[in-house]
Amino acid sequence: MANPTMTLIASNTVGSGGASSVTFSSIPSTFTDLLVKISTRAAGSGTATNQQLNFNGDFGGNYTSVFAEGTGSSAVSYKNTGYSFHFIGNIPAAGATSSTFGNCEIYIPNYTSSNQKSISSDSVTENNGSAANQDLSAGLWTGTSAITSLTLTCGSGNYVQYSSFYLYGIKNS
Repeated sequence: MANPTMTLIASNTVGSGGASSVTFSSIPSTFTDLLVKISTRAAGSGTATNQQLNFNGDFGGNYTSVFAEGTGSSAVSYKNTGYSFHFIGNIPAAGATSSTFGNCEIYIPNYTSSNQKSISSDSVTENNGSAANQDLSAGLWTGTSAITSLTLTCGSGNYVQYSSFYLYGIKNS
């Protein structure tokens, strides 16, 4: 990209009741790529839970993901095909250090093309106690229509209050 510009399209901060998912809809087709930045925590049990990404209300088996996860003491990798979502990494849950939030960045290039869409994400949990995770994932959505909405879902329980989501459009000028 010669001179890319990044524009905030929409943002959402979870209120006091929590939310099981957050959807950005009516995404304009005026950009080249999409970038999502999130800071989240889950109310579910355990120290961490996953987050899931879907496009255009598609919850069918149209997602493939490859990801690697490191905990500081071990590493694992997975490949998921035919899944109903793209796995974007783990976030702190109720058993993690109090009031800590995980961070994630998701990049979606060429979101308006008539080809299948690639996805990459980088996320980290925060936990001053035991294990913390860093996750890298790359994936493919087999849909060929332009992405007009995306949904982020908490794997266990709800996103807690103050979890925040920012959707940016990136344009090559």
